[in-house]
Amino acid sequence: MSDRLASLMAHFPVSAQVFNAGPLCGVNTLEGDGTHGQLHLVRRGPLTVSFGRSTLPIEKPSVLLFPRPLTHRFVSDVEHGADVVCANLRFEGGAENPIAAALPEVVCLPLEAIEGSAPVLALLFDEAFEQRCGRTAMVERLFEVVMIQILRQLMERGDVKGGLISGLSHPRLRHALVAMHEEPAREWTLLELAGVANMSRSVFASTFRSVMGITPGQYLQGWRVRIAQQALRRGRPLKLIAAEVGYGSEAALSRAFKVQTGRSPRAWKSQMPVRRPE
Repeated sequence: MSDRLASLMAHFPVSAQVFNAGPLCGVNTLEGDGTHGQLHLVRRGPLTVSFGRSTLPIEKPSVLLFPRPLTHRFVSDVEHGADVVCANLRFEGGAENPIAAALPEVVCLPLEAIEGSAPVLALLFDEAFEQRCGRTAMVERLFEVVMIQILRQLMERGDVKGGLISGLSHPRLRHALVAMHEEPAREWTLLELAGVANMSRSVFASTFRSVMGITPGQYLQGWRVRIAQQALRRGRPLKLIAAEVGYGSEAALSRAFKVQTGRSPRAWKSQMPVRRPE
């Protein structure tokens, strides 16, 4: 089976920064900062989390993922509290990150439901609640592993309906999506993608649109532009980027870029902080 996360994580990695490891008592409000998502691992509860007009009681050890910035509030027992390890998540690419964009507003799963996570979580909690050399770096790397395990679990169970995660959950569409992710510069035809998915051309086209909400051609264009945005952030010249993502010229990439974002690459880049080439 092709690796559904490899290309996604290579182009759009997720990093974690721990900001709490210990009991939360009473009412604790975590403000959305406009940039980061958050991942909370509840080792001991109970507690209640509220966000917007929604309230979610957590009675057992659970993972709570907010992939996009969102103010939320924890309410727990004033005296005994709840043991929670919390991290800010930085999704590379921000709002253009396809993983963050594909996830629901909140994901809540019992820790025991995340297949294969028990040894990782045991090590994470052990490190988080002890004062050891390298503790923070260790816990942050383990958070990133847990994030991958959550994504894997969502895809295996097919819990997310519609969009990229749903497409990657589909037993046939996922092969076409991975092919586009791995070879964005290739001149994919509808017939070739259908063949990769082992479907007829017409069934592939209708199934793709039903699950993803857009056509394969629209998805490929969006993926190419997202990769171009990442390259622009790193300061790479547009001429080189165009060839790397499957466009024959800067002008062709600029047209696709404007269709996708509403702005030219130059206008888009002027509003973004420039990163030094890696």
